[in-house]
Amino acid sequence: MRVKALSSVVAFAVAAFVGLQPAAAQYPDKAVTVIVPFPPGGASDVTARTVAPELAKKLGQQVVIDNKGGANGAIGAAALKQAKPDGYTLMIGSIGVYSINPALFKDLRYDPLKDFDLLSVIVRTPNVLVANPDFPANTVAELLDYLKKNPDKVSFASSGTGSSDHLTAALFLQKTGMSGVHVPYKGGGPAINDLISGHANVSFQNLGAIAQQVRAGKLKALAVTSATRAPALPDVPTLAEAGVKDLEVYSWQAAAAPKGLPPAVKAKLEADITAATKAPEVKEQFEKIGFDVVATTGAQFDAFLTGEIARWKQVIETGKITAE
Repeated sequence: MRVKALSSVVAFAVAAFVGLQPAAAQYPDKAVTVIVPFPPGGASDVTARTVAPELAKKLGQQVVIDNKGGANGAIGAAALKQAKPDGYTLMIGSIGVYSINPALFKDLRYDPLKDFDLLSVIVRTPNVLVANPDFPANTVAELLDYLKKNPDKVSFASSGTGSSDHLTAALFLQKTGMSGVHVPYKGGGPAINDLISGHANVSFQNLGAIAQQVRAGKLKALAVTSATRAPALPDVPTLAEAGVKDLEVYSWQAAAAPKGLPPAVKAKLEADITAATKAPEVKEQFEKIGFDVVATTGAQFDAFLTGEIARWKQVIETGKITAE
């Protein structure tokens, strides 16, 4: 009798296990949504839309982009946290969403290390220190001299408080002991337009966003924040070459999902996202707009993010930067 009861329990467990297999094996069996926590047109949106067609091929399903902008990406990231961890809702967001917001916002509704399954850092790009063509300084040394002689008179335009370009400028001023005036805009586009028109003096902008304007003479580039010179602007020195050491900064874009993905689903998404990113035609598209393909694993992303959060927390605390 006991043997029969035990056999019944085992049979039930096996049946339940087998019943779960088709669902996992069939993933995905419908469209996958990718939240972009910013309006259309920005770096996160460009990254998502560049990867999406190839990712759709890998998954065998449509990939739908859902722009949920606001609060430096915090609204879209909070929506990801609330989504079901089944692999059908992902997010592609920026350095700000993952590593800056945790230090910038005291009431942040998500914790990137606790609430997300990190999938891959997709691409990165250095920032470029650019200035209006009529601004007196033509080199980093000349800019530092001008800042020294004109404290709190040089305007540093940014795409918003807590953005990568804002904190890169803050770090630059902290490293050099100088001061300037932060002028936040609602996005990189308006900031760049005011730089070109002369309403702002200088800015650290993503390489992909300003390379064309630099080549056209609408902006002048003083330095790049990468470890080596950028192929897109080979004549522009690095900050280290210009005399400002230990200021290597990249603005990056990465993919994540709600915490708790089934292991098989997480492994598939990780593999398909990195494969899609490395596809020759996708890599070529990214390089044309000034992005370097990174395509890390989830584990590499996790280790990297821990360091990035600590780094930008220190910059924010030192600069006494608060969300506006």
